Amino acid sequence: MSRSIAAMHVAKKQLALDDDTYRAALVQITGKSSSANMTELERQAVLEHFRASGFKGASTGRRKPLEGKFAPKLQALWIAGWNLGLVRDRDDRALLAFVRRQTGIDHVRFLRHGADAMKAIEALKGWLERSAGVDWKEHQDPADCVLAAQVRRLRLEWERNCNAITGLPILIDTVAGHDIASFPTMSADTRQATMNSLGERIRFLSEGR
Repeated sequence: MSRSIAAMHVAKKQLALDDDTYRAALVQITGKSSSANMTELERQAVLEHFRASGFKGASTGRRKPLEGKFAPKLQALWIAGWNLGLVRDRDDRALLAFVRRQTGIDHVRFLRHGADAMKAIEALKGWLERSAGVDWKEHQDPADCVLAAQVRRLRLEWERNCNAITGLPILIDTVAGHDIASFPTMSADTRQATMNSLGERIRFLSEGR
């Protein structure tokens, strides 16, 4: 059983859907009553619908903070890169390797001087700006800038794939149940959960799975 099919069954249980209601939702979204007969894109559309209805996946997106004064900023940017489809390995070891290349310092806990930390921070921000279209002046909160870039990237990817998708009622401007205009009013947990949810869709589409 694929991960997406398993997630659909978890969503059915979590949302307390009976068989008839569950299958009616599948037909409404994809025109098919069985997940086994769907394409992976169609399964992702179903999961997007269930998330908007309150489904929470098993992963919360939380991770143990790295030690060090500048670690939270670096880790947040690294995960933003993961959720924008740029970073291929979200593990902290990959982040530490990046920091080492930028600063020559082996671990972020040793980044005690602002000048050293800024080499890695600005390198990450520049990468996200150049390769993922993040406009760091677009919103006051940097996380909202990442969210806006995710929406633009998703819209482009969906447009590239839309002809291959059967009955896919996806509204890019209302992701995970939140309109773009509501980004600044989200709680920190909701914002991160939304970024993680969008990241799943971006990685799926950009990797062509």
